[in-house]
Amino acid sequence: MTIVISHEKKQEILEASKEWFREKIAKGHIRNTLKLTDPKHFNINPFLAAYLANFIEGNSHPTSIARALLLPRVLGTSITTSFGNHIQDFTNILLDAFGSTTAGIDIEFEDQIDHQRKYCQLKSGPNTINKDDVETIAGHFRGVINLGRTNNLRIPHDDMIVGVVYGVPSDLSSHYKRITSQYHHPVIIGQELWHRITGDPGFYDDLIEAIASVAVESDFKQEFEDVVNQLAQSEVIKALSDTNT
Repeated sequence: MTIVISHEKKQEILEASKEWFREKIAKGHIRNTLKLTDPKHFNINPFLAAYLANFIEGNSHPTSIARALLLPRVLGTSITTSFGNHIQDFTNILLDAFGSTTAGIDIEFEDQIDHQRKYCQLKSGPNTINKDDVETIAGHFRGVINLGRTNNLRIPHDDMIVGVVYGVPSDLSSHYKRITSQYHHPVIIGQELWHRITGDPGFYDDLIEAIASVAVESDFKQEFEDVVNQLAQSEVIKALSDTNT
C-alpha cells in the first residue's frame, strides 16, 4: 500500500504536535515551577549560592539567591526532563498516521525521496539508545527481513531504518552510528526524516515553528516572580543571605 501524505495530513500532524506540546510540556512545566517555593526541592550548595546570586544580580539578597536557584532548574533540567519523558507521546502522533502492524516496526511509509517503502523504528533524540538497544534493533530488523523472504518479499537493508525525531547527523551517538556501520541500516534524523515522511523539505522547520508558536501562550513572568518571592521568604534562603551581608 502506498501512502502519500496530503496537505491536510501535514496540517493534522502540525496541529497535533502543538496540542502535545501545550498539554504535555507547557502545562507540566508550569505545574513543576509552582512547586519550587520550598528550599527542600533544591540541592543547595551554600558555598556557591551567594556567589551565583551576585554573579547574575550583583547582590546576595534573598530574592537574588532564590532566582539563582530557580533559573537553572526552570530553564534547564525541569523542561528538558519533561520533554524527554513525554517524547514517546509525541511519536504516537506518527503512529496514528503511519502505524505498522509488523512486529518490531513502529511506522511504515513510502519514502517521498526514493519512493521505496520504509520500515522504521522511531526514536526520540540523538542520544536515546544504549549498547543493548543496538542489538535489539538489529534483531527486530533481521526478523522482518527473514519473514519477508519466507513470504517471497525482498526487503533491502536500506529500507529498514531508524528514524530519530529531532537533531542533526553530527549529534548522533556512537550507538546509532554502529547501527549503520555494523548492521548497514540507515539512521535518519531530524529534517531528513520528516522530508522523507512528508515529501516537504521544510516540514521539520514548520514543525519547530508550530511548536514554538505555543510560546506566545506561555507568558509566566508574573507567576515566576511570585515563586521567586515565596522561595526568598524561606528561613534557609534568608540565612544564606544573612551570612553574606
